[in-house]
Amino acid sequence: MEQQNQMNQATPNAEQPQPNTSVNVQNHNHGGHELFDAHEIISSIISMLDQYQMYDQHIQDPELKSILQHQRNFITTMYNSIVQSFQTGQDPINPTGNYTMQQSNEVVYGIKPGPPKKPNQSVRDLSDQGLSAYMLGQTKSLASLFTMTALEMTNPVLRRVVSDSVPNLIELSYEIFLYQNKHGYYQVPQLSEQDMNLMLQSYTPVPHQATLQ
Repeated sequence: MEQQNQMNQATPNAEQPQPNTSVNVQNHNHGGHELFDAHEIISSIISMLDQYQMYDQHIQDPELKSILQHQRNFITTMYNSIVQSFQTGQDPINPTGNYTMQQSNEVVYGIKPGPPKKPNQSVRDLSDQGLSAYMLGQTKSLASLFTMTALEMTNPVLRRVVSDSVPNLIELSYEIFLYQNKHGYYQVPQLSEQDMNLMLQSYTPVPHQATLQ
């Protein structure tokens, strides 16, 4: 009788349903390589936001300061969306938006002479030219990192959030380039008209081939 009671007591425990982890497995279908890449992306965004805070203290031009603050607000939203989709495997509350830059698309061509550049000797040597160059370097680096990472991601939601962020990072970079170009910090040389035309006419289209049956 005692043995039967022990069996009756053991049976309910043995038949208890196991927790359903299928949803978690589905939402967290990250590969190991992807986890490392996601950590690198998120850490790089944090580093960028931290650096932007430091740049903000030294920028003198109100226009550049406005660009920095506008970009920082957008990148903060991007960071929150990526962290949320990374942790949940679901669409973030705030979907990936489109960054609207504040610069016109006009580019100034030509090279003007200027003093040679050299490394700063102290923090007092920081200038808007250098600070905008630091910003451009970081946005370009993130654009490349996001592109390479999105090519090998396994989680479809996180991959889409990361890949959709690439055009925005391109816009951030282009905005800073345009600011630098307008102020003569990023000069754009051109070939002669003859050489340019020769380069433009270096290729010719080919006719479409019929689809093989």
